[in-house]
Amino acid sequence: MFRTFLSFRYLKARKTNWIGMAGIFVAVAALVLILSIMAGFLAEHRRTLRGNLADFVIQPRYTASVRLPDGDLIDSDHDVEAMIELIEAHPRVISAAPQLQWYGLFVPDGAKSALVRPMQDAIQLVELIGVDVDDESETSDFAESLVRDFSPKPPDGRKVSSVARVDDPSDPFAPILRGGPRVSRPGRPIIVGEQLAFLWSLYRGQEVSIITATFDKSGELNDEAPANSRFQIVGSFRSKDNEMDQRRIYIDRAELSDFLQQYRDWSAVIVKVDDYERDKDVVREELWAQLNAAGFLGTPEENPNEFRTWEDFRATLLAAIENEKSLMGIMLSLVLVVAGFTVFALLSMMVTEKRRDIGILTALGATSRGVMTLFLLIGLWEAAIGSALGAAVGVLGALKIDGIERWLSSTFGFQIFNRDIYLFDHIPSEVTPIGVGLIILGAVVSTLLFAAIPAWRASRLDPVDALRHE
Repeated sequence: MFRTFLSFRYLKARKTNWIGMAGIFVAVAALVLILSIMAGFLAEHRRTLRGNLADFVIQPRYTASVRLPDGDLIDSDHDVEAMIELIEAHPRVISAAPQLQWYGLFVPDGAKSALVRPMQDAIQLVELIGVDVDDESETSDFAESLVRDFSPKPPDGRKVSSVARVDDPSDPFAPILRGGPRVSRPGRPIIVGEQLAFLWSLYRGQEVSIITATFDKSGELNDEAPANSRFQIVGSFRSKDNEMDQRRIYIDRAELSDFLQQYRDWSAVIVKVDDYERDKDVVREELWAQLNAAGFLGTPEENPNEFRTWEDFRATLLAAIENEKSLMGIMLSLVLVVAGFTVFALLSMMVTEKRRDIGILTALGATSRGVMTLFLLIGLWEAAIGSALGAAVGVLGALKIDGIERWLSSTFGFQIFNRDIYLFDHIPSEVTPIGVGLIILGAVVSTLLFAAIPAWRASRLDPVDALRHE
């Protein structure tokens, strides 16, 4: 009992002990805040990229025909329905959808502008995604992106996009007719990303050009197919992935196939499963084996890129963020070491100053173990109080970090977090109770380890020598 009473008394009497407590407070708050933000960055990347790329993306190599289990050969040009039927038969698959993927050069102001303006100001490489609306909406976040709110305005008040969403999300590629029923057919309807619309100051109803090249079955350039065509912007989408919103253009799959005039009307199949985190490895292995047996895919050893998860597409980025999170945790842990050295120095000074008190306690019957516990308790209270306050402030800061940043940017007139260079438009954070608990536990253990040395020294003092100390 005397140990608890004296430890609190010594802690309150010597204000310098609060320095060690403050160091632990800062270290824990910084660890909780920064690691929560890094965890949020990783989680936000996973959520954003998973939604746009779906759970699995299957991109088989083209072959002239595939052999079904019954031995029949089927032209692979028209076999995507059979492939999707086989995929959707898996009990853990929710849906699958075909896509036609191609690339083109986006020329919003026409050929005349492209000839007189610098190349980077006139043309942009874009990714053309041909989709079937109903199937795509069931398999990816396409439908949600058509009704999602616009990105928040930056502190300087700039407009993020000038293109409204589509009129009817159930029929997003409906053309915008002007001039009554006799108006000539407008360009092929397309839906552009919000960031692409902002970059080029686009508007709904605007007609733009897209230039591309196609090839025939022999691999030769298809001279008979059109090299460019006019397209009409019928709306915009927001995937929350700024990079994708700047390069992706959605178009009806049949329209894109007609424009390309080549031998395939699909190039990939996207798949959504019931529980991706739980089932991804099992579903991938089983589906790959079934598709290989049906002749749609090769073996994983022959071409590992035919069947990929969305994580495979973003593996480098996700690994980099994970590494940055680990390195940041290690670097910030050094702050705990500095705080531990502070506690060590303060307790060492206290042991020197309280030698006479230690001698009196020993003479009254206190054991060496009791004296050691007394000084360890002082370090424990510093660690417990500092860690609790630091964790509370760190968690609160992590939960409010985006609002805090926006307020600071608005107050001081400059943008602290540049949303244009990230895949999302807010500062994400993710607080996990286990992570906060481990940080607090690490702070307490680290402090007790540093406090153990002066506490051990105090327990080893000779009571006679301690009583003689002035």
